[in-house]
Amino acid sequence: MIMETQTLLDPTSERAPAARALAARPASFDGATVGILDISKARGNVFLDRIAERLTERGIGVKRYRKPTFTRPAPVALRHQIAAECQLVVEGLAD
Repeated sequence: MIMETQTLLDPTSERAPAARALAARPASFDGATVGILDISKARGNVFLDRIAERLTERGIGVKRYRKPTFTRPAPVALRHQIAAECQLVVEGLAD
């Protein structure tokens, strides 16, 4: 398997971008719970509602989460909760 790398830019004043390998994709969603994180931007929930609908139609477990504000990173406690409860995460925003 070939692992790609991707450059991620941190909009919070990153001076030099870090190269990180992409996470391995799961072979199957069987038995997985997908976390859906709404970052609290207007109408982002519309997109995420549709994603949740499509996943549940396929029998995939879904848990919803919401950041208190889009202007800050998700609180540590929320990130830990998502990591403990989910194997995959979809994060969506609108603009």
